[in-house]
Amino acid sequence: MSKNSKSKVPGEPTGSGTSLLETATAAIQAFAPVNKIHQHLCAFHFYSHDMTRQVEAHHFCGHQNEEMRQCLIYDSPEANARLIGLDYIVSENLFMTLPDEEKRLWHSHEYEVKSGLLVMPGIPGPVERRDLESVCKTYGKVYHFWQVDKGDCLPLGVPQLMMAFTRDGQVYKELVQDCGKRLGVDHEKERMNREYMKGPEHGIDPLANGGGKGLKTVLREVHLPNNQPPSATRVFV
Repeated sequence: MSKNSKSKVPGEPTGSGTSLLETATAAIQAFAPVNKIHQHLCAFHFYSHDMTRQVEAHHFCGHQNEEMRQCLIYDSPEANARLIGLDYIVSENLFMTLPDEEKRLWHSHEYEVKSGLLVMPGIPGPVERRDLESVCKTYGKVYHFWQVDKGDCLPLGVPQLMMAFTRDGQVYKELVQDCGKRLGVDHEKERMNREYMKGPEHGIDPLANGGGKGLKTVLREVHLPNNQPPSATRVFV
């Protein structure tokens, strides 16, 4: 099974009734948050606790402001793509305000950008590079909810923290080559075109990227006290 092979999502095919309902609601309702999505970025993530598990990640992003953008992550750019995660991207200035323990959950983008791994499919080079000059200085925090690399038919288990690659020799070449072929992207050419770009002004924070260590998201049971807050008071009839 390939690292991004698609397993069929269980369930009955979408019926004509549902399709008609979707058409009606689409004509009436507003989708302001979704309509703010303005760009498509494609990159690669690995599970923070296991670099051998690598996935292609298609980000559909919108800016909150000049220093933060938020992205929905899908396993492909196709209409039937599965929503597999979320990514938050912040400027170096915002990253530096985070507590030290929080910084370990974020990854740098300098290598992703300068290596050519992060691309904006279909966008002319000069336009793409103008935006990526900014992305190169940022940090991201990513969680995946659907472990598609395992062939899961549904989003099973605990959301997993993901990381981005930080040096040569980490990402699987065949993963990059397959993606490049489908998207019509030459990643090596992109690398050469981006040699001039600069990363964070203060250098990559040593606490970012897991502080150089793997981090695993786990589920832990905790004791809940019996006394309930007033808002949770039960009424028995």
